[in-house]
Amino acid sequence: MKTVLVTGANGQLGHCIQKIQHQHSDIHFHFKSSKELDITDTTLVNDYFLNHEIDYCVNCAAYTNVELAESEEDKAYLVNAEAAKNLAKACADNNVTLLHISTDYVFDGTKTSPYIETDTTNPISVYGASKLKGEQNIQEVFDNYFIIRTSWLYAEFGNNFYKLILRKAAEKANLTITTEQKGTPTNANDLAELIVEIINTANKNYGIYHFSNDGEATWYDFTKEIIQNLNLAAADQPSLKSVATYKTKAARPENSVLDKTKVRNIINTITWQESLRKLMQNHL
Repeated sequence: MKTVLVTGANGQLGHCIQKIQHQHSDIHFHFKSSKELDITDTTLVNDYFLNHEIDYCVNCAAYTNVELAESEEDKAYLVNAEAAKNLAKACADNNVTLLHISTDYVFDGTKTSPYIETDTTNPISVYGASKLKGEQNIQEVFDNYFIIRTSWLYAEFGNNFYKLILRKAAEKANLTITTEQKGTPTNANDLAELIVEIINTANKNYGIYHFSNDGEATWYDFTKEIIQNLNLAAADQPSLKSVATYKTKAARPENSVLDKTKVRNIINTITWQESLRKLMQNHL
């Protein structure tokens, strides 16, 4: 029996892992929200690890508000960087493998082809910089980690772009969506499967991995695909138009498509369109 601590359990990825836990009776999960375990508190983290026998820690906790991070820099760094260090140190002291979720926003978006794990990082937002510092903090502490960079995460849980578009579509709202950025929408349920696969197979090929669904899209493409999968009558469809630029406080990479060659040694990947379609068939 493997024991796994999942932090940030109330987030969309944490909920996706909870959804599949019954399929893995040989894994005992400890799901902890920020209220149940404040990972920014070094003493609380150390005490928890000392009082529980843990084999893996999956860090789903993060400060993810890209816009607000520009004015809440200290908070973003506390959660995304310092808390990651706290977990890494506790994992190192207690012989625990750490699986940490990072982001495509560690890159500046100037590369024209998909980013590989060894490409030079250069975040252009506070959020991206705080997540990169979290990666670096982990790497400075020990080697038994999987840092998984993902992109444009969505699920049927929590607050995300997918859920927002569903609400707007139900309201028949007028939607104006940007084509400025190119990336890959990623179903958090697929990321949950990757995490459990790493644990189930006792994978020791530590390091940084890129994971998203396959293909690429703009936010406009993603929106259009969501609406098409709703199969609405013409009269019930929301108005949708594209816009080249959309003013935001935080800068975002124009290209953040991730190369998945390395992660395919662990798990098969599917297109973002197929994954979205499966989710909407089961969720709606």
